[in-house]
Amino acid sequence: MAATSQSLIFRTPASVPCVRLTPSAHRVALRARRAAFPAVAAASTSMASSESEEKKEAKLWGGRFEEGVTDAVERFTESISYDWQLYKYDIMGSKAHATMLAAQGLITTGDRDIIVEGLDQIKRLIQEGKFEWRKDREDVHMNIEAALIERVGEPAKKLHTARSRNDQIVTDLRLWCRDSIDKILIRIKQLQVALVMLASKYVDLIVPGYTHLQRAQPVLLPHLLLSYVEQLERDAGRLVNCRERVNFCPLGACALAGTGLPIDRFKTAKDLKFTAPMKNRQLQVHFSTYSIDAVSDRDFVLEFLAANSIAAVHLSRIGEEWVLWASEEFGFLTPSDSVSTGSSIMPQKKNPDPMELVRGKSARVVGDLMTVLVLCKGLPQAYNRDLQEDKEPLFDSVKAILGMLEVCTEFAQNISFNSKRIQSSLPAGYLDATTLADYLVKKWDTIIVAYNVSLSALQGVPFRTSHEIVGRSVALCTTKNCQLGELKLDDLKAVHPVFESDVYEYLGVENAVNKFISYGSTGSEQVKEQLEDWRIQLGISS
Repeated sequence: MAATSQSLIFRTPASVPCVRLTPSAHRVALRARRAAFPAVAAASTSMASSESEEKKEAKLWGGRFEEGVTDAVERFTESISYDWQLYKYDIMGSKAHATMLAAQGLITTGDRDIIVEGLDQIKRLIQEGKFEWRKDREDVHMNIEAALIERVGEPAKKLHTARSRNDQIVTDLRLWCRDSIDKILIRIKQLQVALVMLASKYVDLIVPGYTHLQRAQPVLLPHLLLSYVEQLERDAGRLVNCRERVNFCPLGACALAGTGLPIDRFKTAKDLKFTAPMKNRQLQVHFSTYSIDAVSDRDFVLEFLAANSIAAVHLSRIGEEWVLWASEEFGFLTPSDSVSTGSSIMPQKKNPDPMELVRGKSARVVGDLMTVLVLCKGLPQAYNRDLQEDKEPLFDSVKAILGMLEVCTEFAQNISFNSKRIQSSLPAGYLDATTLADYLVKKWDTIIVAYNVSLSALQGVPFRTSHEIVGRSVALCTTKNCQLGELKLDDLKAVHPVFESDVYEYLGVENAVNKFISYGSTGSEQVKEQLEDWRIQLGISS
């Protein structure tokens, strides 16, 4: 007999007897099963584990300790598996610190040169993928410092003079954030340019404007696209402001109280470019004044994550709208094959998956902010080890937002709007109703005569009255199954005698759009000015 779907079940192999296991025997069986199918280890090209060492290396901080930490503590507390990404900034900070120590006579110039050369060698090894990251050395700082000691000997032991890992890590993090903000700002501008170029292709295309996801008023497509550009500009502004507060040097704050050694924090800050131009073109050097605050607060991380979260929400809204518009129900937008994916089972499908993932990844970015907010909310002042947990959410947020901006730009460059489908859909929804109300507002001299009341009696309510008149006109249209512009003048006068033949200059989406004249509105002339302003602001050649 042919096998049916019901007969296709997994059976225990005949060689293994089926017996009922007691709870303890069940646990033994599970352990045996795990042993037979070991978990696949995560791939890592150059990450050495302390467990592979016959004898653990003594910690650089382990002078007072008589025994090493357990393997579980080692695994739980390490951060090198992710903070290795800070190596460039850790080396930058160490070179600047060594230069300052030599300038202050705290180390010799010879030691400085040896340290700097050793750090450059380590940087090259890392970039070539030849550096061994060791988990038993905990973090990026200890890995680099221990490797430097192995490479150049005693001079390297002087590098940590007047420095703590507390001020070292926050320096690395500020430098990393500063560069990341600059990368995000570039991506934001690229997306803005793509949107402006897209808007320039459809200067006269009218689309339905929605509120509550219900048809509201007609708008020009460039007006809608430029609204995204405007949002992105505020996102960029928040990041620029955040960068100003990121750009402060905490190095020299040490653990929390500063140091009794004669360091020069101004020099260190200047070497690391924690500076900003002043009005007289001189540079103002930025360093954190209070050492306790310098090492303990992560408000610059929170601000950065918050700015990313707002930008992610804006991108998610673009993604949502474009996913809707690409659906058969709307049919307003068609993505090219290069930014679409298919279905594994339905051959006809063409999905705007990149924009769906933009929506999805926005949740991660917002979640990253929530993680660090909760992380920081209960910490006593000065550094706490909890702050080690700020990096993975930060790295994840930046990676996600850079990817979202990049794919939104690609999508904007590879879509087309279906003008015929959009134009055929415009009559639905009475999009010219508000424009008709504006027409009535301009007719109040006629209304005053018709109602035989004084002007003072109508002050403060004209638009509400016109709103009611247009509402009754729309109700008439629904009974006649027609549009406002299709009503005869007698029909309109039956609603209210104020209507005259000039009303038809306000009806229809083209007439409605042309009646918008306020600054920043969707009127044709206003949109052309807006478009030209953005082309100039973004440096787009005509």
